[in-house]
Amino acid sequence: MNRRVRLSGIGFAQGVRFLTVLLFVALGAAILGWLAPVMVRGLYDLVTARHLVDMSQTRPDSAANVIPIALLGGILGALISKRVIRSSERLAHAWERMDPGDKVTYFVGVFAGLIISVPSILIFQALNVDSVYRVLLILGVNVGLASLSIYVLQSIAEFLPWNRNKTRGKRSGIKLLDTNVIIDGRIYDVARTGFLEGQLYVPNFVLEELQYIADSHDPLRRQRGRRGLEVLKHMQADFPMEVGTYDRFAPDPNEEVDARLVRLARALGADIVTNDFNLNRVATLQDVRVMSLNDLAMALRTNILPQETLQSLKIIREGNQLGQGVGYLEDGTMVVVENGQAHIGESMDVLVTQVIQTERGKMIFAEVDGGPAPVFETRRRRNSR
Repeated sequence: MNRRVRLSGIGFAQGVRFLTVLLFVALGAAILGWLAPVMVRGLYDLVTARHLVDMSQTRPDSAANVIPIALLGGILGALISKRVIRSSERLAHAWERMDPGDKVTYFVGVFAGLIISVPSILIFQALNVDSVYRVLLILGVNVGLASLSIYVLQSIAEFLPWNRNKTRGKRSGIKLLDTNVIIDGRIYDVARTGFLEGQLYVPNFVLEELQYIADSHDPLRRQRGRRGLEVLKHMQADFPMEVGTYDRFAPDPNEEVDARLVRLARALGADIVTNDFNLNRVATLQDVRVMSLNDLAMALRTNILPQETLQSLKIIREGNQLGQGVGYLEDGTMVVVENGQAHIGESMDVLVTQVIQTERGKMIFAEVDGGPAPVFETRRRRNSR
């Protein structure tokens, strides 16, 4: 049943497109066909004025002159109809995806603009102005006041009655990307795996902050900013991503970027994707859902238990305590190996003795599998060197 409805909807849409093309073709042919005698007469006057050829016997309104120009008008009408159809489909798609509160805002704004423009229309009608200019003035005032009304309503959107409980409804699925997570670069890999669903959105003020960092005099900051812009370029090419479309919900440029992100997320019912600890806390306190890449990375780390053997762990450097060596797992987890200083630069099996969970992740303590080397032997080796 749903398939039949879908097919019938597609057939109706194709019929509308076909009728639209026919309408524009007919209009183009009719307009240029009507203007054809004037165009031909002007061309003939130009040619005869230069004494190139005598065309006094030719009729500008003959079928031989009108039909080709009318056909050209039909072709131009078909080309224009394609652009009109594409623009109309984009507007219709945007309208369908628009929040009901935004639709009410547009409707009320247009209605208020028309009401406000009534005195101006009466004044223009009283003026002794040509009717064409009068119509253009009235049209311009209506469009201008309607646009101004919509802008004013959007600037106070969070105080409007139809938007008060907007964030308490179901979420929009939009994912707001902050500056830090873009510079980090892991967001591209996460999105490519398909675990990040929904529409990706980057506000203009985040893009401006990235550009500011990329133009910094500090080489390190400049490199980080350029890497963030490069990540955005790849993401925009591979995934559906919008930039700056909904920034009107956080219009105050004097606010900090984090505060504007939280305000925008509350207005859209969106989620914030970040690896900034402070932004995570502030957004959570304001009932905004936060997706932290740091939390995701910690959750995906290997679960190590005491008395488990880690094979082929390479001990890289000395530890803080005497005789300790330090190595790292593939996910970056640090492993402190007791009496492992003597084996720096070697890959060996170690036995896990203790696992400690910290705010930054796990710390694993281990010892060399097969028995620890005595501390005095380590000192003896160091003295012999």
